[in-house]
Order: sequence, then C-alpha cells, then structure tokens
Amino acid sequence: MADGTATRGADVFSEFSAPVREALSERGFTTPTEPQRRAIPPLAHDRNALVIAPTGTGKTETAMLPVFDAIAESDFDDSEREGFSALYITPLRALNRDMRDRLTWWGETLDIDIDVRHGDTTQYQRRQQAEDPPDVLVTTPETLQAMLTGSKLRKALAGVDHVVVDEVHELAAAKRGVQLSVALERLQVLAGSFQRIGLSATVGSPTEVARFLTGDRPFEVIEIDAGSAIEFSVHHPTVTQKDEQLSRELATDETIASHVRVIRDIVSDHSSTLIFVNTRQTAEALGSRFKKLGEPIEVHHGSLSKDVRIDVEDRFKNGSLDGLVCTSSMELGIDVGEVDHVVQYGSPREVARLLQRVGRAGHHRDRISHGTVITSSPDDTLEALAIARRATEGIVEPARIHHASLDTVANQIIGIVMDEGEVSARRAYQIVTAAYPFANLDKQTFREVIRELSSNRLVWLEEDADRLEKSSGTWQYFYANLSMIPDEETYDVYDMSSRGQIGTLDERFVLNFAEPGAAFIQRGEMWRINDIDDDETQVNVTPIEDPSGEVPSWTGAEIPVPAHVANEVGEMRAAAAKQLATGANKEAVGRDLARRYPADVSTITSAIEPIERQIIGEYPIPTADRLVIEAQAQTVVINSPHGHRINETLGRLLAALVGQRTGASVGLDVSPYRIELELPRQASIGDVTAVFDETDPMHVEAILELALKKADALKFTLAQVAAKFGALKRYQGRERFGGDRLMAALEDTPVYDEAVREVFHTDLAVPETTALLERYHTDELTIATTRERTPIGVDGRSHGKELLVPSNADAGVIEAVRDRIQDDNVRLLCLHCTDWEQKKPVRRVRDQPRCPRCEATRIACLNPWDEDTPKAVRGGTLEEDTDADRLQRRAHRSASLIQSHGKQAAIALAARGVGPQTAARIIGNLREDETEFYRDILKQEQQYARTQSFWD
Repeated sequence: MADGTATRGADVFSEFSAPVREALSERGFTTPTEPQRRAIPPLAHDRNALVIAPTGTGKTETAMLPVFDAIAESDFDDSEREGFSALYITPLRALNRDMRDRLTWWGETLDIDIDVRHGDTTQYQRRQQAEDPPDVLVTTPETLQAMLTGSKLRKALAGVDHVVVDEVHELAAAKRGVQLSVALERLQVLAGSFQRIGLSATVGSPTEVARFLTGDRPFEVIEIDAGSAIEFSVHHPTVTQKDEQLSRELATDETIASHVRVIRDIVSDHSSTLIFVNTRQTAEALGSRFKKLGEPIEVHHGSLSKDVRIDVEDRFKNGSLDGLVCTSSMELGIDVGEVDHVVQYGSPREVARLLQRVGRAGHHRDRISHGTVITSSPDDTLEALAIARRATEGIVEPARIHHASLDTVANQIIGIVMDEGEVSARRAYQIVTAAYPFANLDKQTFREVIRELSSNRLVWLEEDADRLEKSSGTWQYFYANLSMIPDEETYDVYDMSSRGQIGTLDERFVLNFAEPGAAFIQRGEMWRINDIDDDETQVNVTPIEDPSGEVPSWTGAEIPVPAHVANEVGEMRAAAAKQLATGANKEAVGRDLARRYPADVSTITSAIEPIERQIIGEYPIPTADRLVIEAQAQTVVINSPHGHRINETLGRLLAALVGQRTGASVGLDVSPYRIELELPRQASIGDVTAVFDETDPMHVEAILELALKKADALKFTLAQVAAKFGALKRYQGRERFGGDRLMAALEDTPVYDEAVREVFHTDLAVPETTALLERYHTDELTIATTRERTPIGVDGRSHGKELLVPSNADAGVIEAVRDRIQDDNVRLLCLHCTDWEQKKPVRRVRDQPRCPRCEATRIACLNPWDEDTPKAVRGGTLEEDTDADRLQRRAHRSASLIQSHGKQAAIALAARGVGPQTAARIIGNLREDETEFYRDILKQEQQYARTQSFWD
C-alpha cells in the first residue's frame, strides 16, 4: 500500500488495493468513520497501535481492513500460502462467533480464509486447521496457549504477521490478560516480529494498556472521545398511584413496583433496550417481574446455558423481544442487532462500565448513544451522578494490570518448556520478562518459582546446566491449566420436565442453601429442587408457579467503586450542606446541582434529603477530608467516602488492631462510603479512634499481612494460587476452604507471596490507605465522632438483591428457616461440672436446659462439630495456634445467653454465622411475634454469607 499516513477523509479508502476498494464499495462503505480515518494510515504501515473508540464506530473494520489488504496484496497465491497470516483474539467465545459472522463476508469477497478456534471446536475442525491453516483465525487467549505447543500448529503460527486483540481493556486488568502478554512473546519467538493491534471502547490509561499489548515496543494510540458521543440521564423513580396496583400484581413493595414501571415505560418507548444490572441475582429477580407482567423482556447472563443465551440473543436481534436484562457479559459487543437505548439499573460503580454499556446504543441511527441510570437510594443517586459527569468528560479509571503475578510466571514457564522441549532458565527468563507486566521481575524470584515447580515435579531442573526439561507432570499440568481463571466448581441445573439444561449454580450456593424442596429463580422463572447429584455436579429441578423462593447468590465480588468517584460524592454532600446550612431549601440546591449533573431536580432533591437531616441534627458531613465516626451500642460506623478498596483496607486494619487491643474478634462490613464494625462488649468507639492516633502509617502493610493470615480471603486465594503452581491437586469438594495447613506449608514460598500480592492487588489499596493515615497525622484529614447514628450513616446503599426478593416469598422462606434450624444439631456443654456434653437437634433442646448430672443451668450451646471449645473449657491440649482463652470466653457468653433466654438463645446460636454477641442482639430486638425473630435470624445469615471472608 502507498504511504497514506497523511491521508484524510475518503482518501483513506482510496489507498487500499483494488480488491479491497471494490469490496468497500459493494459493502456500502463510502465514507470512513473517525476511527478509520485516523487509524488506518498507521495500521497500514504495520505500526503497533491501540485504537480506542465508542462501540459501533467500525473498530473491527478499522483493524481488519489493513490486515485484509496486506493479505490480499501478498506475493503468494493460495496454493503457496503457508500458515496463519493473522490472529484475532477475543476474550469471549461468544465474540468468536460474532467475529466470524462479521468477517465472513469480507473473507468470501476477498478470497481470504477465515475460521474460528476455541474450546468447543471439534477435533475434525482442529485437524483441518492444522493441515490447511486459514489466513485469519479468530480465537481466545486460552486456545492460543494450547496452539503454541502443537507441532503442526507451531509451523502454522510461524507465519503470523498480525495479531488483533479485541476488548483489550478487559484482558489488561485480568490475569488471563497477563498470561496472554507472555503468550504473545512466545509467539514472537516462533514467528518473529508481528504487528500488534488493540481495540477497546474505553481505556483509562491508554499508554499503560498499549505497553501491555506491545511489550513496550513502539506504538501509537488512536483515541476517539467517547463522552461526546454519549448522553446520560440519572433518574430516581418516585412512587405514584399506578404503583399501588402494580405492587399487588407483582407481590412486592411500591418502591420496587415504581422501578419496574419506569423501566417498562422506557422499554415501551424504544424499539430495543438493553437493561444492564450489576449482579446475576438482580438480573434474575428483575427478569421474573417482567415475566410475571407478560412483557417481551428476557434475561441474559453467564450462568445460563449456551443454548438459552443464543436463543435470547437471536430473539432480541430479530425483534421478538423488546428488552434484555443483562450483566457484564453483554458489555463486550456480542452482536444482538441494533440497540436504541440502554438502561443501567443501579449505579454502574465505574465510569468505564457506564461508557461501555451505554456505548452499545444508538450508533446505527445518529451516532449518539442514549442511556438512563435508574437509582434506588441517596448513595446510589449521588454516585451515579458523579460517574455520569466523569463519563461525559472522558475521565476513565486506569487499568489495574497484575504486575509480576508469580502464578502466571509458573504457568508460562511450563508453557515455554512445552513449546521447546528443553530450555535454559536464562532463555525462559528473557521470554517472560519481554512481556510488559514482568519487565521488572528479578532473577532471584524467577529462580524461586522454578524451584517450586521442580519440587512439585512439574519440570525437571538441572541446576548445574541451567536447563529446564519436561517431567512426568508437565503435560498433564499444562492442559489442565490453560486458563488463569480460578477453577471453581459449578453445578449444572437441569429441568426434569424437558431434560434440558437451563443454567448453572456455583458450588457455594449449592452447599449453603440448596436442598431438595428449596425454590429459587433462574432465567426469570421459579424452580424447585428435586435432588442434587454431587458426583455429576448436577441439580435437577422442576418449574413451579409458587412465588416464594430465594434468588441464587452467585459467587462474585461486588464491583468496587473507585476512590475518586466516592470522593466526588463527598464533595457533592459538602457543597449541598454548605448551601442548606445558609438557609437554601432542598429544591434550590437541587436546581443548582442539576446545572452540573445530568438529572432532574426531583431526583437530586431525593438524594440530598439525608444531607438536610444531617444539617438539622447538627451532625458533621463526611467528606474526603473529614471522616465521621458514629456509634450505637457495639456498632461503630466510620463514614468514609473513599471507595471500596481504601475502605476495605482501612476496615481490615481497624478490625485487626481493635481485635488485638481487646483480645476478641471484630466483625467488618464495607461499602464505598462506610466501614461498619461490630465490636466485642469490652471495646468502644475510643478503641477505634485510638488506632488512628497510634498506628504508624509505615506499618500498615505489615499489619495487614499479619491480619490476613487469619482471614478466609487469603486462604481461599492461596488454594487457587497453589493449584496454578501444582502445589495441590485440583480442588474437589469443600476442602478448598481448609487453608490452615496449606498456609503453614507454603508460607515461605513464592506461592504464599503471590496469594498475598493478589489479595493486596484485588481487594486492597495499601499505598492509598497509608497516605490517608499520613494525612490524618499531619491534620490534613480530620475525624469527628458522635455517640449516636446520623442520617447519612444510617442511609446506606440499598442492596438490589434484598429489594428485589418478592415480599410474599417471605412467609415461605421464614418457614423454611424455622424448620431447618429446628432440625440442626447443637452441642450442649455444662460449664459447671464440665462432665456432661450432648449433641441433639434444636427442637429437642428444653425450654430451660439443665445439666442432668449436677443440675446446673450454665449450659453452653456450641456448633456440633466444635471439638476445640470443650477441650479449652476442660484445660485440654489444643493445636499450637488455637486461642484457648477466646474459646472459653465464647463458651461462657453462650452459657449466659442460655441461662437468661433458654431455648430461644439455642435457636439463635444454631443459625449460620451467629455467635453469642450477635445472638444477644437478635434476642434483644423488640418484636411482635416469632416470625420477626426468625426474620432477624435470616437477615443475619444473609449478612454473614455476604461478609464471611472478612471475619477473622
């Protein structure tokens, strides 16, 4: 192709060869889009580039037209052409299918072979691709891993001249992307230098992502402003008379009815609407409402079977469905035809997520994407306003690349050995560190990873010769670990009436909640469990009409709200408070904020109502520069608008140090705006403020690592990382959570180092929290305290999964909780004589338990599997790291409850995640009937399920 770097407008197309120009004309491409106009010239000159442009602006053609032109202009005819010319790598198999369909026309027109390869590709197709490689192969990162080790495929890969990575932002922030970065270096060893092209709709740190893509080789960034092509509005529904009838029809409260009504009206006003939600359980619950109303709206998420997903995609595309309730998998450009509006239900939590989602709408008509964010609480509204403003101005979060992830190093060392049969450690180090995420990996750490692999018999290390060779475990490990996605068990859900698969449930849900007779929602419909086949990891169900049931609680971390978004919420609160304090009314403040943020005055007014009450009560306003700590009984809330990761880090630090001061565990729950601590009886708000005063910011990281050793979060991650090192067999059953022995065995290894690094990277923000404490010690950050709850502190974010559970499901769920607890076993232990101990179901516990031997009423009620507490009470020998004093205190608190409240205390103590302190709080609540008692127990169990990994 001629030099077209300076070409403009339609001249960009005129520089292509005749076959491509004719195809463009036939396809109706007369004028290039802005990304094509700016990106095609450098791409046509084989330069590496990252192209960032809104969805629907022709990014795929932008990348592939120069590639097609290069292939068409090749000096070789079809009979002489060997190997793949280009790879098109996508993060999802569904995108593979879309790309093949999208590129097939070009291939047929230009006589270029295009094919797809992923995990579901048949053996016959794979053999054909090895024998007669297509010119362009569309594949996934994991499939490329496998291809690099096959002898025939390696020969085919040696011809690669171009690699296009789609949705590169999605991969840059994940370990599977870091794995891909090394795979591209392995490919470069095989094929020599090749052009690298990255495509994305949103990137907050373009230079960093381009370095990730290219291995820090020369590159260009072509970025089209996404914010200017997108319009947002944030809306908080108000309850109207219409919602009274709708709430009865849906068997829910009027607030949720108003949400459903507003979304239904938006769908009705448009021809095709995507309704994004943040969790699969919200998708199911919302979808069930629309199904009950008979609306042509279906559900789409990753736990539904492939056939179900393809069916709803096709029905939406052909106009049979007006709306699709979907999760993050639909962000990545799966082709569902024209979308003319996007609804985001609840704050999208991140700027990039909002741009990616709303960017799916409107381009086919007027190149402006339209989206509406529906919010449910004051926090939700203010957060959505901050995100919408930042999105309009193109202020996107930076990609958080996993630098130096050691389990990825281990995985890729095995891959390199598989590639080459035997290789020097020096050579393997050069290949790995050529990838940008590993550029600063030191040789000593690399050597320790190799030694760990050798000790696990995954490679043979000959130290003197500096040589790595395959061992008996190499091949099996490699093909079992093509992906860096954590290996977690899922159960297939089968409809017994049709024998078809309807989706999946994660193992944690099955173990904790699923049992024969239980009901739940999936695919927007109600199902009852017939039986669970653990050997086949299968749940067999039948459809039911009964509206009672639980929404499946799929595993998955909450989308973290970044600090800068939470800080802006604090700024909005401060600005509104200043005006309200000087006499302005809510409406006037709302009108002022509406000039800067995309929402109606009513929506903003509802969001600042707690701020008005805060001012009336003369409470301080929490901002980025002021934390407000409030306490009521043993609950302490630190109002901290600093986002999830900083609050998570600060919360764990406070829990660990307050626990250390008092010698008892501290409960922790975190949101972007609050840290909630449940203190032991001997602690107070003064212990919390003392931590701020006495903690050296430089010691934060060491304190947190020490605290993590007792937390399930680290043990869970350690088990996953250990599997990637081959340090344990692939997980089967519940034993993954038995991490104490694993921790002891691996503490001085790179496996442990990587687990800590991953928890710090994924969940925490240590440098930022250290800076926060430094600001406190230099008086740049202040702390205000109050010994009562404030309006802002109480008005926390409303969780969608709680709001969306049908209200009349309550009776059935409460009854199930009552029956389950009554059938659960407890261990009764007399603390007076310590001789009598007995296991029995709760229903057989007396109203006032008494020791049959000594007649004492000091009876502790313990978990049936608790062997340590009776030993501690009797002064027996315990494992070295077991805290006997803590077990004894817990037993005596339990016995005091039983002595005071009898069987009622035993019922509370038998609940999941309920200890003596929480049981006392549940019992102490004033309530009208027994149902309220069990409802409080259920709420606590749900809370425990959400926060379990944060309890030491």
